[in-house]
Amino acid sequence: MIDGLPDSKGSTRDAGAFSVWLAKARNALLESTGSDVDCGECRGCCRSSYFIHIRPDETSTLERIDPRLLFAAPGMPRGNVLMGYDEHGRCPMLLGGNCSIYAQRPHTCHRYDCRIFAATGLAAGEDEKSEINQRVGQWRFSYPAENDGMEHQAVLAAAAFIAQHPECFPNGMVPTAPSHLALLAIKVYGVFLVARDEPDDPESRKWEIAREVVEESRRFDDEMAAHGSG
Repeated sequence: MIDGLPDSKGSTRDAGAFSVWLAKARNALLESTGSDVDCGECRGCCRSSYFIHIRPDETSTLERIDPRLLFAAPGMPRGNVLMGYDEHGRCPMLLGGNCSIYAQRPHTCHRYDCRIFAATGLAAGEDEKSEINQRVGQWRFSYPAENDGMEHQAVLAAAAFIAQHPECFPNGMVPTAPSHLALLAIKVYGVFLVARDEPDDPESRKWEIAREVVEESRRFDDEMAAHGSG
């Protein structure tokens, strides 16, 4: 179980072989494709006070949503909008316990994968994300190959380092939202795959590692842009 997450009460769910999941998660970012998640009856992400980003090219989605539920996405190009939630934290498209526009749901929803929190050891948020955190506490990755464990340890190390050393990064580099921090760790985990000797000067070493993280993040973002998903 992930520290800080609620007890799964004996119920667990198979998250898959870690390295296979990681490769798919990274490819989903690069190719801007969706995630294949065994949600079952869980609708936690639909009831957790998320603002949903919808791009201007998602015309079939926008046609299904009342414009009065949308507002301009701050800091983003014109046409990008956000859809909010009701007083109970529920998505307005959640009707009768299910998504009423599932086939045309926003790309943000299509690619959401709460296993990213299990992979990085992060909670999805505070009380408003309790339903997601409960599911995250149930996910169990498997490690059939040697690289599965190595890569998971690297992802955990990446998330922990970034969260613990925000002062080492340029302003705005370290995300405050748990989902964005988890995604950054997935992008840069390779920096932490290399075995590191104990540094003579830990203070200077952390700044060096932070520079490597920034460079790796930029490389990944450049690759995303080359694929047209940046």
